[in-house]
Amino acid sequence: MKLECESIRILFMDTVEELGILVKKQLIEEYNFTDDNFISARLTRFGNGEGKAELVNSVRGKRLYIITDVCNHTISYKAYGVERIKMPDEHFADLKRVICAATGNALEINVIETILYESRQHKRNGRESLDCAVALQELVKMNVNCITTFDAHNVDVRQAIPLTAFDNIIPTEPMLTDFVMNEDINYENLLAISPDEGAMGRTRFYSGMLGCDIGMFYKRRDYSKVDEHGKNPIAEHVYLGKNIKNGEYLIIDDMISSGGSIIDILNKIKNKNPKKVWVMATFALFTEGVNAFDQAYDRGILTRVYCSNFTDVPKYIREKTWFRCVDCSKTLTEALVTHAAHQPMSPMLNGKKELFNKIKCLKESK
Repeated sequence: MKLECESIRILFMDTVEELGILVKKQLIEEYNFTDDNFISARLTRFGNGEGKAELVNSVRGKRLYIITDVCNHTISYKAYGVERIKMPDEHFADLKRVICAATGNALEINVIETILYESRQHKRNGRESLDCAVALQELVKMNVNCITTFDAHNVDVRQAIPLTAFDNIIPTEPMLTDFVMNEDINYENLLAISPDEGAMGRTRFYSGMLGCDIGMFYKRRDYSKVDEHGKNPIAEHVYLGKNIKNGEYLIIDDMISSGGSIIDILNKIKNKNPKKVWVMATFALFTEGVNAFDQAYDRGILTRVYCSNFTDVPKYIREKTWFRCVDCSKTLTEALVTHAAHQPMSPMLNGKKELFNKIKCLKESK
C-alpha cells in the first residue's frame, strides 16, 4: 500500500487520548509515519463557557484527519466558577471549531468519529428534531471531504449527505476474534440473541460468523403511557425464537446505554437455566453506572461483557472481572491508512468470507 506520508496530518482530539496513543504507535511502526505527521489543537474556554480552537501546527496544503469521540465524559472545564463536564454537544462544537481553524489552509479535511454524533436521533417521529442528519450536513457545509464512523446506530442516515463519502465500519473482526480466543464456547449449544428488532441485522451477521442459531427479544411497549423522555415505556421483553435449555447465550447490540434492557433480558434468560451468558456491544456507555451488572455477575446470570475501546471507559469499569475491553485501534488505523492511500474501503466493509474463514480456523485451533 503506497502512502504519501508527507502530505498527511493527523489530529487526535483530547477525547481520544488513550486510543490515539495506540493508533499513533501503529502508524509509526507499520506505515513509516513520523512525529511530524501528528499535530495538535489548543482548545480554550472563556469564563462564560464559550470557546475557541487554535491549530498549534500548520496544515497548509496537507490532507488533515481529525479523530474524536463525542461521548467521552472525562473532560471538564470551568464556567461561571463551576466545573462542568463536557457533553457530546460541546465535543461536537469543538470538532467544528477545529475544522473552522483548518478551513482555507488544509488541502482536504476528513473526520473520523469513533461513535457517530447523535446517532440515536437518526429518524423523525412526529415533531422531533433530526439531529444526526443535521450534524452530518453541517460537516458537509464545512467542506469535510469524508466522514468515517464505526457501527452507526442506523447507517441509513448517510442518505442525508448522498454526495459525500460516508464509511461505516463495524468492528466485527476484533470483537469476535477476542471473544473466540478468550472464551470456552460450546458452539453446538450457542444461541446469538438480538435484544430488539433494530439489532437483528447485526445479530444475524454475528451468528453467521459463529455458525450458531439466533433468537430475538421483542420490546412490547405500553402505548397508554409516556415516560419522562417522551417515549412509550417497555412493558415486557418477549422472546421469539429457538429455546435451548442449559444453553449458552450471546446478546449482541451496538451499545449499552443505561443497561436496563440488557439486565431485563438477563433476568428473562435466567429462566432457561443458561450455562453462560455473554453480552457484546461496540460501545459501553453505562450512563446509569454498573451496579446492576455487578449484581447480575454475582448472581451468576452474566458471564462477561465485551465492548470496544472506541469510547472512553473509566478505569474502574475496565478492572471489573465481568468486563473485557477489546482493542479496536488496529481497525481505526487500517481505515485511516486505507483512505489516505486512496484504496477501496470495500474489503473492510464486506470481508465476510475472509472473516468467516478466520473465525472457523480459530474455533478449530481450540
